[in-house]
Amino acid sequence: MTGRVRVALGLEYDGSAFAGWQRQRSAPAVQPLIEAALAPVAAEPVSLICAGRTDAGVHAIAQVAHFDTQARRSARGWVLGTNTNLPADISVAWARPVPQHFHARYSAEARTYRYYIFNRPVRSALAARGATWIRQPLDHEGMQSATAALLGSHDFSAFRSAESQSHTPIRRVEALKVRRDGDFVIMEITANAFLHHMVRNIAGLLIAIGQGDHKPLWAREVLECKDRTRGGPTAPAQGLYLWSVRYPRAFGLPAVRSAMIAGLP
Repeated sequence: MTGRVRVALGLEYDGSAFAGWQRQRSAPAVQPLIEAALAPVAAEPVSLICAGRTDAGVHAIAQVAHFDTQARRSARGWVLGTNTNLPADISVAWARPVPQHFHARYSAEARTYRYYIFNRPVRSALAARGATWIRQPLDHEGMQSATAALLGSHDFSAFRSAESQSHTPIRRVEALKVRRDGDFVIMEITANAFLHHMVRNIAGLLIAIGQGDHKPLWAREVLECKDRTRGGPTAPAQGLYLWSVRYPRAFGLPAVRSAMIAGLP
């Protein structure tokens, strides 16, 4: 059998030790480690394209990436062989052959992120790497009421970083919810795509509202001003997870299963 085939991977990683997904000149990143782990299994160099290039310190429950190769391996072979070569904080969860027109980034219909806040006066030993600690009580109901202004298609310039290279600030937010689970306040957001730091900037705004620094109506005021300097602070990276990526069913990718995370609901 000749010719190259395209393989999709489902990936999990703890982003604490990494400078993000994308290859860096002088800092450890997730992408080159997975490519290096795949290469001996494929018996050739491998180049990955992912669904979302997570930033430094950001985690992934269900990152998706694809690569092209001449190698023929079983799904089990790709998974077990690659995981053997990976550090403990990165794992391949599944592998599937996909059509050549599949693209991990451009074929995605939507992406979902979760932001975890540990909300009690005393810090947590178990959740320290995976959630942002806020000592002051948060009004999660006030935070939820503020989310309505951000639903739908909008110019999210007030929530993009100065480093954002996107050609347009227009994004469509399908869902945005804030809930409390014991000592955790959890924000979950689904959109067709995200601007650089958009999720963390929205989380920062909602935290400020939850602390009582602003009323829920402030969310609409910030959105409409289109000025990043008028918004809240950027929330820390360690609370953020790429939670799932949605693709057309025709590709037959595995359904997302919530992973167990130590110390998190």
